[in-house]
Amino acid sequence: MLTAQFGSQLSLPPERTAGDELQLLVADGPTALATALALVRHDHWRAGIGVGAVNDPLPNSVREASGSAFVAARSAIEAAERRPLRCAVRGEGENAPAAADLGALVDLILMQRSRWSHAGWELHDLLDTGRTQADAADVLGVTPQAVSKRARAAGLRVDADARAALGRLLEALDRGGVGVGATSRTGPVGSTDVTGD
Repeated sequence: MLTAQFGSQLSLPPERTAGDELQLLVADGPTALATALALVRHDHWRAGIGVGAVNDPLPNSVREASGSAFVAARSAIEAAERRPLRCAVRGEGENAPAAADLGALVDLILMQRSRWSHAGWELHDLLDTGRTQADAADVLGVTPQAVSKRARAAGLRVDADARAALGRLLEALDRGGVGVGATSRTGPVGSTDVTGD
């Protein structure tokens, strides 16, 4: 799922580390946010975003990568396990307060998304591929007015603007790496560390 969706934005491909744990390295803050949102969309995942450094040079395998971004991602996933929206943001050192602030903003996106209907998600997915609302109306077999009403009801413009802003804020906070961790709610406890270089 992650490789298909984010392949060109991955610095190192995903690897299973243990049980249901998965790690990968992403190129930037917006991709880390998008990865976390993609994971928590599925009810069986929790995700955490960590901000910190990634040690150079990058190894051939993400399992061999290290740095404070991985430590922050681990802290974030542990925090996400205790949060109702299943996502947290953590940073190391001077990034810690700002990262926690960003976590509150991610919560707003997740709260909004938790109220989306199937129709809202369907339209979001179409628009997220770059289609226009007119294109989406054709695909869905409805009028452009119906698509516009559906987009307003779901707050899709607000969601897109908030994701773009949060991605930029994560990127600005990133002095070396942005990480995302996820753990499955089914099976053994594990984590996914997704870290930006």
